[in-house]
Amino acid sequence: MAALTSPLTLDLEPLHLSDEQFEQLCFNNPDLSLEQSAAGVLIVMPPIGGESGNRELELGIDLGLWNRQTQLGKVFSSSTLFRLPNGGRRSPDAAWIELSRWQHLTPDQRRRFPPIAPDFVLELRSPSDRLSLLQDKMQEYLDAGVRLGWLFNPQDQNVEIYRPGQPPEIRPLPSQLSGEEVLPGFELWVERF
Repeated sequence: MAALTSPLTLDLEPLHLSDEQFEQLCFNNPDLSLEQSAAGVLIVMPPIGGESGNRELELGIDLGLWNRQTQLGKVFSSSTLFRLPNGGRRSPDAAWIELSRWQHLTPDQRRRFPPIAPDFVLELRSPSDRLSLLQDKMQEYLDAGVRLGWLFNPQDQNVEIYRPGQPPEIRPLPSQLSGEEVLPGFELWVERF
């Protein structure tokens, strides 16, 4: 069987999967990485290669080390799926939620797919990703309540910074990034990929 080289999308309209049905679909297919857009499109994500996986983890480590020092929230890996308020079910490459917002969830909500929009998300474009789909995903995050997002684009050697109510800011790499008021004190120097 040929490997997937780009996400497979399935338009489920007029079907609407309940949270329980989507969760069961994910548990019945543990070898698949599934997401669902706010518009109801089911997305099967292909696995990523070694370079993308390494970059993703390195960026997540930087976020995790900052959070370990500040203890201001919780950091999540790309394996975490969030049930967003706008109906999307998404797995950012890394995410962060402010601690009081996380603690507001019940223990059961924390164990399952958390019904919350992260405060911060990070996405890294892999060779199989179409940039327009990732940009749509970043906008979907903002629409759901995400306060800051970074989309790293190694193919174009830039990073897109997403903030609510503003157009994306595109910076060439290398670049110094700030967590602004969302991630106070978090600074990240990003070399060219």
